[in-house]
Amino acid sequence: MPVFLLDQLKLFMKKILFFTVLVGLSAFSYAQTTSYKKMPSLGVNFFLQDFKTPALINSSSLSGALANNSWAKVKDMSSGLSIQYMNGITDHIDFATSLGGTFINYPFRAESGMTPLGTNKLLLELDAGVNIKLLTDKYFLVPYINAGIGASMYGGSYFAAYMPFGGGLQMNLGEGAFIHTQMNYRSQVSSFATNHLNYSIGFSTSLKEKKAAVVVVAPPPPPPPAPADTDGDGIIDPNDKCPTVPGVAKYQGCPVPDTDGDGINDDNDKCVTVKGLAKYEGCPIPDTDKDGINDEEDKCPTVAGLARYQGCPIPDTDGDGINDEEDKCPHVKGTAEFFGCPSLNFKAGDINFANGSTFLTKVSKAELDKGVKVLTENPLLKLYVEGHTSSTGSVKLNDKLSLDRAFSVKSYLVGKGIAADRLTATGFGSSKPIADNKTKEGQKANRRVEFKVQEN
Repeated sequence: MPVFLLDQLKLFMKKILFFTVLVGLSAFSYAQTTSYKKMPSLGVNFFLQDFKTPALINSSSLSGALANNSWAKVKDMSSGLSIQYMNGITDHIDFATSLGGTFINYPFRAESGMTPLGTNKLLLELDAGVNIKLLTDKYFLVPYINAGIGASMYGGSYFAAYMPFGGGLQMNLGEGAFIHTQMNYRSQVSSFATNHLNYSIGFSTSLKEKKAAVVVVAPPPPPPPAPADTDGDGIIDPNDKCPTVPGVAKYQGCPVPDTDGDGINDDNDKCVTVKGLAKYEGCPIPDTDKDGINDEEDKCPTVAGLARYQGCPIPDTDGDGINDEEDKCPHVKGTAEFFGCPSLNFKAGDINFANGSTFLTKVSKAELDKGVKVLTENPLLKLYVEGHTSSTGSVKLNDKLSLDRAFSVKSYLVGKGIAADRLTATGFGSSKPIADNKTKEGQKANRRVEFKVQEN
């Protein structure tokens, strides 16, 4: 074990011992006439030994083992049986000693200089300590903590010392019989010891019956004649404003009122004049964020929202400050100027073609390279690539030519590393001119490719 972990363990054990002394003193301070000190008892326990989890915690941390869901499963543990003797020291402190055995291929630590033997051998563990109970044996369920010392013998040849500490729950079955469930961390002390967890459940019963205390009760004196109390509420009729209905002294013999009629009397009602529920101490279901949706139906009870989002605000999936209802690209960060879509930052108007051609000019390629940069920086962005032609030529020829131009642009972008499924090529022929087809300048402007963001 690393030195700093050993130091932490020693500090923890000192705190356990200090706590034991405090609880013991407290138990003596509040001792009552009736004793619930445990009689000498013998028990049998079934247990599981877990060497895997402490090793994982030692190699990383407790939070790491929990985060990775690395806690050992039952199949990784070794089972065994133990016998246990217990005897009460005080009402709150029991002495306990146990002897347990299990067959295991013992995982010696590397620091011990030993390697596992490769075969299962008997591991005997003998420990003694105290159980510090938070309640007395009078109660059915009694939580407790324990600490002690222990020694083990493996295969008849390897001896080790350890310190067990942990906690458990005792169930009182009556007549001196108990069921115990317990978890111990057995911390290594000597070189052949290895940290491990021990989970156990067992049954114990007292070795002799507890003698009942003889209580002599003096006969009570004859009661003096009492004034009439018609309703039997302990308030005599002359002082009772409701002599035929049981009530309380606070209300001069009348029942506790229920001003708002919600079935919760005013003494227990925090909203005396407004009908409510017992769950909320007589108050209505709260609406913490004041959005008109009560907390039981509100998935965001501390943030004002809308009913259609179950009390939560309108979401902003891509976190660009534009809510999804107004964002045309809800899964891609953009700007308000482009309705939540990213700016393409290149001049689609400079991507032209010669009459009847699908070949890209150098100017076109330069602008498309800017588009490659935008698409690379926004991996969720998808585009429609729309091809257009001038009115020169037949409709059938222009429809095919516009689609070919769109595919020419798509092929260029794919060749630059953009995934093909992010680009949808379509052709509109000469159906959507942006300039007058009667002039050469207008025809040139109409021989183009446009880009539109696909809404996610």
